[in-house]
Amino acid sequence: MVGFTRRYMALVRKETRQMVRDRSNLGVGLLLPVTLILLFGYGLSFDVKNAPIAVVMADQSPTARQFYSALEGSTYLAPKWVSSMAEAETLLGRGEADAIVRLPVDFTRQLAAGQAQVQLLVNGIDATLAATLEGYVNGAIASVFQQQADRVGGKSSAGGVTLVQRIWFNETGDSTWYLVPGLIALVMTLIGAFLTSLLIAREWERGTFEALFVTPVRPLEMVLAKITPFMVIGIIDLVLCLLAAKFLFQVPVRGSLLVIVIASLLYLLVSLQLGLLISGVTRNQFQASQVAMLLSFLPALMLSGFIFDLRNVPLVIQVVSQILPATHYMALIKTQFLAGNDWLMALQKCAILLLQLLLMIIATRRTLLKKLD
Repeated sequence: MVGFTRRYMALVRKETRQMVRDRSNLGVGLLLPVTLILLFGYGLSFDVKNAPIAVVMADQSPTARQFYSALEGSTYLAPKWVSSMAEAETLLGRGEADAIVRLPVDFTRQLAAGQAQVQLLVNGIDATLAATLEGYVNGAIASVFQQQADRVGGKSSAGGVTLVQRIWFNETGDSTWYLVPGLIALVMTLIGAFLTSLLIAREWERGTFEALFVTPVRPLEMVLAKITPFMVIGIIDLVLCLLAAKFLFQVPVRGSLLVIVIASLLYLLVSLQLGLLISGVTRNQFQASQVAMLLSFLPALMLSGFIFDLRNVPLVIQVVSQILPATHYMALIKTQFLAGNDWLMALQKCAILLLQLLLMIIATRRTLLKKLD
């Protein structure tokens, strides 16, 4: 045990000095995560706000103007009153309007008869935006129907059913709450797999790795020593992410913060081991960086549930996604942040990550055996 500790500490000092000398690694490890937090947190959003729509009103009655006021009262829509359908179509074609709302000449009479129709033309280039705008305009129409019914003391002409909607877990409907927890997984992946994928490959290219063959250092000691400095960098980035989530983006932490930290550290170890495994197999920095991008960062971005709901992808992709550590960590951390404690899920996901960590340690040790090809 004394010999292990002595060799391990000597290797840690060596790896730390090497990491500090390589300022590009420090820049990627400390500055890039901060950039990602700000870029994704402030710049990326799935919310629709102030969407420009052109409103053509052939009916100029007070009731029709009330409908226009309902559109203006929505924080999601930015209506613009245009004089003709041709002008509205021009705005839609130029991209200056996302939709056209057209009220017919007899809109007031139709509304009084309970058969009012409003034409909605939506730019379908972005299918998600089109569906969202349709929902917002329908909401404005329903509010006018309800106000008209209240005024005459009868039922709404939109129907006799009143829908009372409640949103759980993300009651503000803010996509930032959805994105920021997943961003932590991307940062841990970046620090873990991408940076450490260059460590062993760099030493093989420089010829310094063979020098360790004549020392009493063992493969497991090399594995632990190489991940230790980057583990420290990852912990710093984790703290920055948690502080940004809480104080910059006001994302609630409804579950156990301890579970979040433990799961994040476990996932960080898995990512570090994946990077070392890639580095040991490729033994080339360029190849290692490309493989790390293909096997870690891109799958964490596209196939982990960070952006796309995995229930909507083909079965083959769903199976592949379950092999990825990021998929299990992403599901766990989003649940802990927004939904609260789910102890069964936490134990299950942490057990999967722990199993993947052990398998990667065994595989990485085999790539560090003291032998020359």
